[in-house]
Amino acid sequence: MSIPSDRNELAFGRVLVKVSGEALMGSEAFGLHWPTIERIAQDLVEARHTGAEVAVVVGGGNILRGASVAGQGLDRATADHMGMLATVMNALALEKAVEQAGSPARTLSAIPMPTICEPYARQTAARHLSRGRVVLLAGGTGNPYFTTDTGAVLRAAELDCDAVMKATNVDGVYTADPKLDPTARRYERLTHDEALAKDLKVMDAAAFALAREAKLPIIVFSIRDPGAIAAAIRGEGRGTTVAP
Repeated sequence: MSIPSDRNELAFGRVLVKVSGEALMGSEAFGLHWPTIERIAQDLVEARHTGAEVAVVVGGGNILRGASVAGQGLDRATADHMGMLATVMNALALEKAVEQAGSPARTLSAIPMPTICEPYARQTAARHLSRGRVVLLAGGTGNPYFTTDTGAVLRAAELDCDAVMKATNVDGVYTADPKLDPTARRYERLTHDEALAKDLKVMDAAAFALAREAKLPIIVFSIRDPGAIAAAIRGEGRGTTVAP
């Protein structure tokens, strides 16, 4: 696949893709499903081949979600740090799959572990992006009490991304859970203020508020649709845009 010489042809030239840990489970009840990881990695490589620069924040819910185990003999800060370590494992798996799919990739962790991957630094991540590498950003923000959604928006703002691509299990933001309510309607477009006022659960309030302040659009689409990331980068595909 050829890479366009002019990134101005794209709707978004540098993007941050947020992938949930649960998306990596595929048909499994826990952990990693390698065929699913390979498919997501292929989609990320296809997105890179549009000419866009691609960073990725991956969650850890397929292994351990800090908020879900806090209080079971663990304080919240310790539980959240355990969840951050789960995101590092997921990022390393996805890094390997992206490289096997044909694109160079680097994992950077907000929790320094230099024998395993590079510590996160904004300048380092930006340099990897400019050199055509898919950059996997692990460890959340490096601080407890913040979700990986908030971490994704933070990293997108720091790296001057044009948009946050929120890859979910549904094709956009709905008025209600479409799995439970067959009358739920999908929004084509929302403002950050509307998303906050309606208490929409696709991202937490802190993530929406930070995106509003940074004037970052959030594109919500289904990770299950092959090629959906590249389509969103071109300004195409099915989804919901949350923008100023």
